Amino acid sequence: MKVLIVGGGGREHALAVKIAQSQHVDKIYCAPGNGGIAQIAECVDIKATDIDGMVAFAKAKGIGLTVVAPDDPLVLGMVDAFRQNGLRVFGPDKNAAIIEGSKAFSKDLMKKYGIPTAEYEVFGNAESAIAYLDGKTCPIVIKADGLALGKGVIIAQSYDEAVAAINSIMEDKVFGSAGSRVVIEQFLTGQEVSVLAFTDGKTLVPMVSAQDHKKVYNGDQGPNTGGMGAFSPSRIYDEKMEKYCMEKIFLPTMHAMNSEGRSFKGILYFGLIVTEDGIYVIEYNCRFGDPEAQAVLPRLKSDIIEIFEAVIDERLGGLDIVWDDGAAACVVMASGGYPGKYDTGFAISGINDAEQDDKVTVFHAGTAAKDGNIFTSGGRVLGVTATGTSLDEALKTAYNAVQKIKFEKAHYRTDIGVK
Repeated sequence: MKVLIVGGGGREHALAVKIAQSQHVDKIYCAPGNGGIAQIAECVDIKATDIDGMVAFAKAKGIGLTVVAPDDPLVLGMVDAFRQNGLRVFGPDKNAAIIEGSKAFSKDLMKKYGIPTAEYEVFGNAESAIAYLDGKTCPIVIKADGLALGKGVIIAQSYDEAVAAINSIMEDKVFGSAGSRVVIEQFLTGQEVSVLAFTDGKTLVPMVSAQDHKKVYNGDQGPNTGGMGAFSPSRIYDEKMEKYCMEKIFLPTMHAMNSEGRSFKGILYFGLIVTEDGIYVIEYNCRFGDPEAQAVLPRLKSDIIEIFEAVIDERLGGLDIVWDDGAAACVVMASGGYPGKYDTGFAISGINDAEQDDKVTVFHAGTAAKDGNIFTSGGRVLGVTATGTSLDEALKTAYNAVQKIKFEKAHYRTDIGVK
């Protein structure tokens, strides 16, 4: 069959690589794609949020399955549009994607159904939000309600920082309409774990665990990014935790969405924090995480198209999903200055050298191909990923590969996966 992948980042490249391994796939299109994806798929110049354009393309090309990967088109209702046009599509509909599209919705859902999460309040104006800060201890977490490219969360270390964050989000609109409301939440101390799951609304199957690094600098310092690296499995997530999460978080979330008339079919991402007091949900996503996908998908041994088809047809419970017992690690190479202002258009060298090791795959995020060469075109440029029998081995191989890749003003963390 012909498959269309919507999106153009590292997550989409990881998906393209895994989809290309399927025995059911003859041709892959990706819109808009990037310089790396273009090596295994035909890239199409359609914006990921252009719903009408995507539907028209899928109809014209006889696409058998479309995989909507990013959050924006899911929250906007791309899956709904495909279904209304009789097209087969993987991902949650708009009604269910709200679990990521509105942090206020997801927090209220957890509160209503007793799913463990930090204490919080939701505010529709800056004045009431600032008034709420009186008497609160810092650090405290300020979140823009809507989608903000993974950057809409500010951990304020003081009252003044919290006030500045609220004004920045709600008055200055640094995240646009995503900041029409804010969630102010208790700061929890602990180690974060990401668990993604396949679900068809009836059955939920967790994937192997992962951890990512959001801060731009070593030691988890500096501003939040979309993610500077990830590794799988988590060093701390064990069978006991998985059992607890399945009983208290994963299945209750699936059932809660069903109870709300918002049955979720697709990838449900659980951002967890393990504290001294227990495990809590920090956030939900309605799709594969990025860069978690780059660390998790290389460990998937089952045919991903068969999984997607089972989710669409609500027969996930009859599938046996197999994972590699080893580990994977992804180190993000970013443009200097990211997540702030950065320059692009620099030539990248060494990717082929890095991939001489068969355990290494370089996933492209912000790249463009021109005249046979690859250039930087975004903030996060590459996700240099390696597999291994152990996490330490995967990390060592990934960093060895990073050393072979060069572009001007390249920046990456040197402590991904450090205990």
